Amino acid sequence: MIDSGVQGSVRIEPRGPFSLAAGIRFLEGFTPAAREEVGAESLDAAFVLEESWRTVGVSVTQDDGGTVRGRVFAERALGREGLSAAAAQLARILSLDVDGSGFADVGERDPVVGALQRRYPGLRPVAFWSWYEAAAWAIVGQRTRMTQAAALKQRMAAELGETVVVDGRPQQAFPAPRVLAGLESFRGLPGPKVERLRALGSAAAANVLDSTRLRTMPREEALAALQELPGIGPFSAELILLRGAGDPDHAPVHEGRLALAVQHAYRLPEPPTPEELAVLSAGWAPYRTWVTLLLRVALDADS
Repeated sequence: MIDSGVQGSVRIEPRGPFSLAAGIRFLEGFTPAAREEVGAESLDAAFVLEESWRTVGVSVTQDDGGTVRGRVFAERALGREGLSAAAAQLARILSLDVDGSGFADVGERDPVVGALQRRYPGLRPVAFWSWYEAAAWAIVGQRTRMTQAAALKQRMAAELGETVVVDGRPQQAFPAPRVLAGLESFRGLPGPKVERLRALGSAAAANVLDSTRLRTMPREEALAALQELPGIGPFSAELILLRGAGDPDHAPVHEGRLALAVQHAYRLPEPPTPEELAVLSAGWAPYRTWVTLLLRVALDADS
């Protein structure tokens, strides 16, 4: 356990509507996040910083004026560069690195989206803490029930990750890449998944990829680069790009659950085809990922 102290603070002014409370409520119901506390007013967590892979903790709140404020905890001083990296990663995780001032325009063009925006005001996608953690989740969760995979991922954090004390409470981080790079076995993980996690750890530790690069690459190139990792196919690559790197404008049109969510929200007689989804989702640009989230949240709530 890291005996942590506050190493700095972060202040982010959201561009466009944003509700941290809505994001926290989303995480409480998001199985991979496996949050035990319900009704929290702050987002307290620990995670590893991309590139340096140092473990830090954060406590994030939003004041009445909408400003998002965070305190960063770590064992030793982060320095200006480390604090800047933590701020950038936190902004990406909360989708605050995207200008959301034009999101309302999508709802003006599409009444269904507009209704969802009013139903879930200020909700933006909340990403995994890094592209690497999203990739690990994709591997752990393959051909495994989501609840079982979430429990396994949480146990990996407890047994292999570092724990940061945030405001007197321990927060467990998913293990850093160097830990997975040396993984020989783990209870509940079959041998092939251990091998894939080991390869992922080695690639991440070498900084073969990073979220910024994945976001700036042409989308097809980014997806292809992710699929070079052992065990990462097209579906997993999309998950990593959207929920790990935080790409704000991509709709996974081949994903069956999105088709069901669109059928539900638009009251269609049958799920749309990928081609029909591509045409429809073009009208959600440049926030296709954001609309996809609202659609899936509504489907889950109404099911």
